[in-house]
Amino acid sequence: MNSAVLLIASILILVAGYVFYGGWLAKQWGIDVNRKTPAHELEDGMDYVPAKTPVVMGHHFSSIAGAGPINGPIQAAVFGWVPVLLWVLIGGIFFGGVHDFGALFASLRHKGQSIGEIIDDSMGRKAKKLFITFSYLTLILVVAAFSSIVASTFGSTTAAGVAVEGAALVANESTAMISILFIALAMVFGFFVYRKNANIGIASVAGCIGIIAIVAIGLNFHPISLSYNTWMWVVGAYILVASVTPVWILLQPRDYLSSFLLYFMIAAGVIAVLGAVFTGHGEFAVPAMGDASLKGTGVFTTGTAFPALFVTIACGAISGFHSLVSSGTSSKQLDNEKNAKPVAYGSMLIECMVAVISLCAIGFVWKSASDGTYASPTQVFAGGLSAMFASFAPGIQNIMYQMLILAVSIFCLTSLDTATRLARYMFQEFFVEQGQTAKDLTGYKKVLANPYVSTGITVVLGVSLGMTGYTKIWPLFGAANQLLAAVGLLAVCTWLGSVGKNNKMFYVPMVFMLAVTICSLVQTITAKLTVYNAGEADGWALVQAAIAVLLVILSLVLATIAGKTLYEQHVNKASRNKEEEEKAA
Repeated sequence: MNSAVLLIASILILVAGYVFYGGWLAKQWGIDVNRKTPAHELEDGMDYVPAKTPVVMGHHFSSIAGAGPINGPIQAAVFGWVPVLLWVLIGGIFFGGVHDFGALFASLRHKGQSIGEIIDDSMGRKAKKLFITFSYLTLILVVAAFSSIVASTFGSTTAAGVAVEGAALVANESTAMISILFIALAMVFGFFVYRKNANIGIASVAGCIGIIAIVAIGLNFHPISLSYNTWMWVVGAYILVASVTPVWILLQPRDYLSSFLLYFMIAAGVIAVLGAVFTGHGEFAVPAMGDASLKGTGVFTTGTAFPALFVTIACGAISGFHSLVSSGTSSKQLDNEKNAKPVAYGSMLIECMVAVISLCAIGFVWKSASDGTYASPTQVFAGGLSAMFASFAPGIQNIMYQMLILAVSIFCLTSLDTATRLARYMFQEFFVEQGQTAKDLTGYKKVLANPYVSTGITVVLGVSLGMTGYTKIWPLFGAANQLLAAVGLLAVCTWLGSVGKNNKMFYVPMVFMLAVTICSLVQTITAKLTVYNAGEADGWALVQAAIAVLLVILSLVLATIAGKTLYEQHVNKASRNKEEEEKAA
């Protein structure tokens, strides 16, 4: 397979999906350009702040990206490029795009509230409580996994306490310094744009120049050297503060600026692939249908293609975390309903493109990835693309490697901040009755729903769990995240049915994702209990098994409630149609 052909064909398919299927969804659901959005209706200067489309797009895109569309396709490449590519394209257009777009649209029609409130409206209070519990557990895993990834990228030691040395240490220290400077730059950008009304175009140019400047500084001046555990607590302190500050101070400007890094990463990927191919170095060595002998080695995942492929590749095809971003932060910033399609559906398909670029990257360095040269999927991604650049522009290989590592790190920090803020929303909504807000609570509920208390609980739980290292958390996160996607699809499907809109496009995705994730969790439970009973694992295996059991139970209960709700909607609709026919007769 020629990687340039693979990339160009994928881009054309994704563009067609956006124009035709995305446009059809917007018409089916009735996007209303004249309807006031929650950002305007409930503007409070804290969470509800209307923003220009590029800014919301930057926030949404950066928040959902993280390391997911990079890690997933690279880890799943062991199943072969054909299954990976098909899942990314079909999943993105017909599963993930529908999921993200639907969640944002439903939230816009519920005052910018979360999927939990949407479930309360269509499936009842009990279902809402179960969903919020489930979502909060998933967000704790997100905070744990991504904080661990960031600390590993910044630290002078690994999660296991092993010292990082040589070029790897310099790269970590540089990335940490640049990331710190990036946060400061974002705050300055936000001040001038939102408080001094600076022109967004001029500010964007200045921001990009600032990014180049801080990269140059960070590559040559990086005096901070902290251990993995120290960085974990530093990151915890950062997300504690960042997730309770008004969105205009840090979240919006930082995510907007970080989106330029993502656009740069995509452009660099396309140039790398095309440049390598046109200079006769476009090797793509990933086998079409996989290599079973490599499963579980190096950066590759284990298990059978079903369900492992569909759990491993999450953000590049469909991810439950996306529904929480759509209905948690993005819906509170959208200026007009017409922007829901580019922000939610468009961002999902751009993320699919990142996944395809990741597949091309591992295709170029397949041999090195297979023999364990690379320690992580992020290194495969940066190493593969920078190696492509080396084939036609060797002088910039090291710079490109550092920039790509930096981009992934920034996205992980962005996802961390967003996940912590979303966890706060979920924690608060658990105590709020229908028609109430957190401000209406009294007694212990008011104390627990306090933004600082709920955020503090989330940070302590997430960071403490992250101390164990993301490799122990990631398997659980993958299944929990995809199960959340299935539940998100259930929620939007039942709500659309309750308001009389077409929801049939949700049936296949939600049934498929339920089957995939429950099967995966059952395999996890069996595997963890087996190795523990054989004395080959510590108590962490029992913890993973227990969480997996809890997730299966929650999902089955929610699926049962959703199934009952959809059946009742079908019966009521049939009854109404019969009455109308009798009246007409």
